[in-house]
Amino acid sequence: MRALIVEDDFTSRKLLQKILSPYMECDIAVNGQEAVDAFRMAAEEGRPYDLITMDIMMPEMDGQGALKEIRAIERKTNTPSEKESKIVMTTALDDPKNVVEAYYKGGATSYVPKPIDKHMLLHLLQNLGLIE
Repeated sequence: MRALIVEDDFTSRKLLQKILSPYMECDIAVNGQEAVDAFRMAAEEGRPYDLITMDIMMPEMDGQGALKEIRAIERKTNTPSEKESKIVMTTALDDPKNVVEAYYKGGATSYVPKPIDKHMLLHLLQNLGLIE
């Protein structure tokens, strides 16, 4: 299993890495553009990410933009829906508009509010079939 943690905040990035690393190999990106580049490279290598956790608010390219580009790449490469990366958006925003945009319109698999609750995240990953 491979995960891409996309987070501009150092503390949040380290927390996610600590939670996920016992279950999967973790790569890091600090903004949306790095996420899209890492996703494209992993797909080209034939080692796509099983999970992407992505902050909504980031510099250069935000999570919404990166989510749309990643889903567009999957469509362009005819990735079957069951093989698509599970993308979990993370947000500190108490802003339903951003959550709706990512979750319902952008193709996110789910979202988790910050601060990240380890047990909630692990339960979600179990429900998605990514961990036991």
